[in-house]
Amino acid sequence: MKGYKLIKNTVSILILISFISIISCNKISSQRISANDFYSELIDDNSSIIIDVRTPEEFSKGHLRNALNINWFDDNFENQVEILSRDRPVFIYCLSGGRSAKALDKISKMGFKNSYELDGGILEWRKNNYPESKIKVDLKKSLSVNEFSELITSDKIVMVDYFAKWCAPCKVMEPFLDDLSEEYRDNLELIRIDYDQNLPLVKSLGVQGLPVIQLYYNNQLLWSKDGFSDKNTIETQIKKYL
Repeated sequence: MKGYKLIKNTVSILILISFISIISCNKISSQRISANDFYSELIDDNSSIIIDVRTPEEFSKGHLRNALNINWFDDNFENQVEILSRDRPVFIYCLSGGRSAKALDKISKMGFKNSYELDGGILEWRKNNYPESKIKVDLKKSLSVNEFSELITSDKIVMVDYFAKWCAPCKVMEPFLDDLSEEYRDNLELIRIDYDQNLPLVKSLGVQGLPVIQLYYNNQLLWSKDGFSDKNTIETQIKKYL
């Protein structure tokens, strides 16, 4: 009799586990999810990281709100992803799914376990008429070379931060650049140049990839660094010219 009860309890537990598993499967269990699930997960979520792995040209013509643009074809793709938090969910998409599938495989191997791919890419997103954002550029507000020259002509060190809202490393660097600006405020000025809003200027200055940090003193370039730099690296350069 006791054996019968033990078997009965064991069966009940197994049924319960199976039931829980079925419920779990109704939630997002696959790394490739539909446009509807993608939208549902992101609509009220500001904590997730959204990565558009298309080219900057494709990105500029329409992208998901708050998406970062990390070009799959960029040689620095892995380095740009590396600096992102692994504790936050990551949602990836491209045009139709080819590049995002490769990117998902890559970042999963890098330790981003809570990551998802938009099945069918932004084309599927558009079929469902979900909202997109576009880069709005008003070239009338773009800095001229002369205006930029005036900004970097100073008796303080001028730190120029070339950034874009879609640039992942730029977002990571922003807080500690603010910290450095505050810590050295008596000897340092921070100027931020929005890449998209100042295309004529940045092209004339030869700025291509992002982020770019430059240090000037009295209109003379002291130091320039392309790509992500940590706080210590930049602070070392600042101290060198104080």
